[in-house]
Amino acid sequence: MGCVRIFFLTLASLSILKCAMGDPRTSLAGQFCSNIPVSSATINAEYFVPAMDNLSSQVNANGHGTNITGENPNAVYALAQCYGDLSQIDCKLCFSEIRSQLPKCYPQIGGLLFLDGCFGRYENFSFFNEIFFPNDTAVCSFHQNSSNPSVFSQVVKEAVGNVSLNAKNDKGFAVGSSSISNLSVYALAQCWENLNKSLCSSCLDAAASAILSCSPGTEGRALYAGCFMRYSTSLFWNVNNTSSSSSGKSKTIWITIGFVIGGILVIAMGILYARRKGLLTRKKGPSLTDLYGPEIALAISQSNLNFKYEDLKKATNYFCLSNKLGQGSYGTVYKGVLSDGKEVAVKQLFLNTRQWVDQFFNEVNLVNQVRHKNLVRLLGCSLDGAESLLVYEFYQNRSLDLFIFDETPDKLLDWPQRFDIIQGIAEGLSYLHEESDTRIIHRDIKASNILLDDKFKPKITDFGLARSFAQDQTHLTTGIAGTLGYLAPEYIVHGHLTEKVDVYSFGILVLEIITGKRCSSSIVSASEHSLLAKVWNNYKANSLDNIIDKKIYDNNARDEIIQVVLIGLQCTQGDPQSRPDDVEGR
Repeated sequence: MGCVRIFFLTLASLSILKCAMGDPRTSLAGQFCSNIPVSSATINAEYFVPAMDNLSSQVNANGHGTNITGENPNAVYALAQCYGDLSQIDCKLCFSEIRSQLPKCYPQIGGLLFLDGCFGRYENFSFFNEIFFPNDTAVCSFHQNSSNPSVFSQVVKEAVGNVSLNAKNDKGFAVGSSSISNLSVYALAQCWENLNKSLCSSCLDAAASAILSCSPGTEGRALYAGCFMRYSTSLFWNVNNTSSSSSGKSKTIWITIGFVIGGILVIAMGILYARRKGLLTRKKGPSLTDLYGPEIALAISQSNLNFKYEDLKKATNYFCLSNKLGQGSYGTVYKGVLSDGKEVAVKQLFLNTRQWVDQFFNEVNLVNQVRHKNLVRLLGCSLDGAESLLVYEFYQNRSLDLFIFDETPDKLLDWPQRFDIIQGIAEGLSYLHEESDTRIIHRDIKASNILLDDKFKPKITDFGLARSFAQDQTHLTTGIAGTLGYLAPEYIVHGHLTEKVDVYSFGILVLEIITGKRCSSSIVSASEHSLLAKVWNNYKANSLDNIIDKKIYDNNARDEIIQVVLIGLQCTQGDPQSRPDDVEGR
C-alpha cells in the first residue's frame, strides 16, 4: 500500500512540475501604434470588435489566426500568433492579454503588440505577407556578462544560429540552448504561421543579425513584423511543450528534471515514513487566507458568508464534470446540493494572478451590497481550500443564451416572456446605476450573464468585472474589459467608463433577444456585418419586420416588438449622450 501511495504522490508531483513549467509569458516586449487615426472611429469600431472576436476563436482552436472584417477604408485586418512552446491554456491566457492591450492603439489605423509568449497586430490594409516594418528592432538587456564577454558572445551566436536554422526547417518554430564551460544561453525563434518558408527564412536571418548586437547583454529580443526571436541566460521557454533543438545541449535540462524527480521521490518516501511514525500530519496547500492574512477570513466569517471548502466539494460531487453549468471569464460554475438538500451554484475560481484575486474580492464586496429581485443573490464563499469558491442561488433554467440562440422547440421563449426578461434586466440595471447605495457599472452585460429562474424571471450575474464609483464622479478611466461585441465605442477608444457603457450592452442584448441572433458570430467574412449594422440597415430601409425572430413574430404584438427594437437602437447610439440615461423608463 505504501508503494501505491508513493506512486500516486510521484504522479501528482510530476503533474505539479509540468504545470509549474507552463507559463503564458504575458510580459510586454514591445508595442507600436500607428500615428494615423481611422477615418471613422464609430464605423471602424463595429469592425474592430468582431475582428478581435473572430481572431480569438481561431487562436483558441489553432494557436494562431488571421482575419479580415469589414469593408475598406474601415476594414480591419488582424493577425495573432502564440509561440510554439505554449500549451493551449497558456495560449488562451496570452492572447487574452493581447486582446486587452492591443486596443490601446485604437483609434489609430494599426498597431503591433509583442508579448514574450504571443504576438498580435491589426491594420486597415493587408499585411499578412509583410516580414519587415519601420519599427523592427532589437531590445537588449542592460545587464551584461562581464566575466567573459567574448566567450559569451560566441555562445549567444551558436544558440541563435541553431534556433534560426531549426525554425527554418521545422514549420517556423524552434527552441534550443548552447553551453561553453559554465556559460549557457537559451534561445527561441518563431515565424508567423501564415508566412511561407522563404519569407520566414528572410525574417529570421534579419532578426538573428539584429539580436546578436545585444551581446554581451544577458538577454535580447528581436521584434520583427514577421517573426520574433529571443535569447536569455535563463531558461524561459516551456520545456513540456517543446522538443529540444539544441544539438544535444538541452540534455542538461532533462538531467536537471531527472534530479528534481529523484528529489521528489526521496521526499515522498520521507513523508511516508514520517506519517507512519506519526511525525507528520496532513497539511493543506496555501489558500487566500495564507497569502493575504487572517483578517480576510475574519471579515468573511463576520459577514455570515463563510462556507467550508470540503462541504462545497462534496456538494458538487468533487467538482464532477456532469455538474458543470458553465465557464466564466475567470472560473467554472458547478451545480451543488448542500447537506440540507438546498441546490446552489458554486463558482470555482483559479486565482493564479493578482488580477483574478482582485476580481474575486470585487465580486464578493459588490454583490453582497446589493439586493434586488433581478440580481443574483450571493449566499457565501469559501477561502480555506485549494481554490476559492463563490456560492450563489441556483436557477434551474440556467442562462438566457441557452434559450434565445437554441432552435429546439422546448427552448422556445414567446414574446411576452422575452418582453418580461428585457424589462427585468432593465430594472436590475436601473437599480445598479441609480438606486443602490453605491453606483455600480456591471461592464459585462450579455446573454450568458442573465440567469433565469423557474418562472423565467431574469437575474443579472457575474460581477467580477463590475466597478463602483462615487456619486459625484462623471466617469472612470480603466483598462478595457468585458465581452467583444457588447463593448461601447467610447469605451474601446478611450477607456471611459460610465453607465452608458452598460446601456450600450443592454441595447445589444435587446436586439439579440428579439432577433434570436448573436451580436457577432465566430466567423464573419469581410462582406458581412455585425447584428447591430444589420438592424440599422433594416431600420433605414423601413424593413424591421425582417429582423424579428420568426418564432415570436405575431401581428398582434408587432407594434410592441418594433417599439422595443427602436429602444435597442437608441441604446446603441455611437454617441453616448444620445443614449437614454434610464433603461427602465424607456
